Amino acid sequence: MSDSRKGRKPLVAERRYASQRTKAVPKKTTSKKTKAPKRKASPRKAPSRNIFVRLFRWILRLIWIITWRVTAVACVGLALIVGYYWTTLPDVTALLDGRARGSVTLMDREDTVYAWRGDQFGGAVRAETVSPALKNAVVATEDKRFFRHFGLSPRGIASAVRINLNEGRGPLSGHGGSTITQQTAKLLCLGDEYVASEWKNEAAYVADCRRGSLQRKAKEAVYAMAMEAKYSKNEILSIYLNRAYMGGGAYGAEAAAQRYFGKSASAVSPAEGAMIAGLLTAPSRLAPTSDLERSQSRAATVLRLMGEQDYLSSAEVAQWQQNPATLSTAARRKAGGYFADWVMSTGPEFFTRNTTEDVIIRTTLDQRLQRAAEEALDEVFKTKVREGSKAQAAIVVMSADGAVRAMVGGRESRVSGVFNRAIQAERQTGSAFKPFVYAAALELGYSPLDTVDDAPLTLDIPGSGPWSPRNYTNNYKGRVTLVEALKDSLNIPAVKVSESVGRDLVRRVATDFGIDGDMADGPALALGASESTLLDMTGAYAGILNGGSSVTPYGLVDLRLKGDQEPLMGTGGGIRERVINDKAAGELIWMMEKVVSEGTGGRAQFGGREIAGKTGTTQAARDAWFIGFTADYVAGVWMGYDDNTPLSGVTGGGLPAEIWRETMVRVHEGVPVKPLPMIAPIVVAAPEPAPAPAPQQQAPAPQPQPQQREVPRTTEGLIEMLVREVLGGGRDR
Repeated sequence: MSDSRKGRKPLVAERRYASQRTKAVPKKTTSKKTKAPKRKASPRKAPSRNIFVRLFRWILRLIWIITWRVTAVACVGLALIVGYYWTTLPDVTALLDGRARGSVTLMDREDTVYAWRGDQFGGAVRAETVSPALKNAVVATEDKRFFRHFGLSPRGIASAVRINLNEGRGPLSGHGGSTITQQTAKLLCLGDEYVASEWKNEAAYVADCRRGSLQRKAKEAVYAMAMEAKYSKNEILSIYLNRAYMGGGAYGAEAAAQRYFGKSASAVSPAEGAMIAGLLTAPSRLAPTSDLERSQSRAATVLRLMGEQDYLSSAEVAQWQQNPATLSTAARRKAGGYFADWVMSTGPEFFTRNTTEDVIIRTTLDQRLQRAAEEALDEVFKTKVREGSKAQAAIVVMSADGAVRAMVGGRESRVSGVFNRAIQAERQTGSAFKPFVYAAALELGYSPLDTVDDAPLTLDIPGSGPWSPRNYTNNYKGRVTLVEALKDSLNIPAVKVSESVGRDLVRRVATDFGIDGDMADGPALALGASESTLLDMTGAYAGILNGGSSVTPYGLVDLRLKGDQEPLMGTGGGIRERVINDKAAGELIWMMEKVVSEGTGGRAQFGGREIAGKTGTTQAARDAWFIGFTADYVAGVWMGYDDNTPLSGVTGGGLPAEIWRETMVRVHEGVPVKPLPMIAPIVVAAPEPAPAPAPQQQAPAPQPQPQQREVPRTTEGLIEMLVREVLGGGRDR
């Protein structure tokens, strides 16, 4: 039996593998390599991942689109704002002097500057013309990247914010990280000019310019960039060097250099430049006129910074730190003190305190005499006044024509803007007033040798009752001459002479000599119950020295605008009308000379010079005076307490006379000795005795001849009749 399946191919197997064989045989007609099929993602994960990626990419694209568009808009807006400010910025020369007020420069009698007032501006300077040391010091201190940034310093701002936060302040409080350009923008008040009608005062305007709000900072940054676009770096620095306040009333580098060192900003040394640059941080506190040691310490720091930034070598830094800058002589005067304040008060306000111009005032000040007065006061208080005493004193020195040469208004002499006791304190004059009582008598024809009775006196004053003036010693000398009454400062004779010649005449003579203020109405007028200032009293004594003509004390010689040759005004003082005649003035000087050579003013003597003067001590010793003169100068000294506390053991012939002497000794150094213009009274000699009569005749009894003419009895009677109304009084010397 044959097998019918032999030779047949399995049907199933053939079909199963045929397709595989067919696929396995490559086609010869193609040469391309077949790519491996991509692996398909899981049908569950692919859709969610794609959505996340697409969303993330869309957000990034959106952020990018918004960012660049916003940035573009911001840049365009910033450019427009910067461009606007650019168009508002004037030429650089119009920005160099930004003061709202002018300055006053005061010069002494030798035409040497000794004081400044107002906003001092020494003149415009350029960054290219100032001393390189000054320019480098400012850059090293204020903005070391100044020549590399575009007006803002991101690094500086970030550093300032970090420091402020670390010190517990707000990010914009304290350190600002401002560049010199930003500081200059602030000095320009961001272009907002001062309009008086819109502000309470200039200080309010300046305070608004210095505000540190975020809005203000943003505007400041924009304005700074506009300045960088408009001006060169040196022009920006020039504006800054001219407008920055540098203490002591000085605005700008030139004013500071003149104010502190008496030289131009182009000539300052590295030490001086460092001191000026150091002021920019805190000009009032660091000003060398306020605290020289502190200012020098700050300058040493600036010098170190200059060394670190290669502006100075290490050797130069060490050299200038060891030789710090010092003040000029004028700067050491502390702005002229009391004298400068007085002169400013005597001129018109629109040219002194409220000036918008730069004014030059020539004055009568003699700086040698000013130092003499200050040194004398210091010497007496150091050596003869108990430590811790609050007593005050004032001194005025003037020429016979009323030109004031020196003035000290208190024990603190190197100050300004404080209470000036020489011109502001009205105090009772005491016996320093008595020369005007005797001046009235001499003008009427009395002689210094006329006599008056120094005896107890009681006057019945209607409405006040009896008044009994007493002498300082409580002793009475009987009949004395007028010169004796003055030299010993006797009160009873002064009252009697005043009543004899008439109080109205005494009052008129004193007023005509320049003693202002209300005069006492009663007989106490003769004892100095009225009040006056030291300046007026000294001026009145100057009238006696010059021969009896009144003077108006003055310190202002002339006033002119800076740059002008012709003065706008001259002095308002000097010799005025005659008050008493030459003879009366000469005899009064003779009487007052006896006060110093023989009487209560003996401590004022010095150098063998002829000196005339008068002491004065008010009731309860609340005020002590000595006013006197030589042939060359008149000087007045007052001493007392500001609150009227009585002085302890002080009279006018004591410490005030010693202060006067110490002052005048220094004042007269190198001054030739001259005699006083005094006139001694004529002494009528007793006539020769008559020859003896003949024996047969009886000789008449001899009549005694007085050596001095007495005040007529009618005068004594007149005194008794005139004495009626008296207002207060007391013992005085």
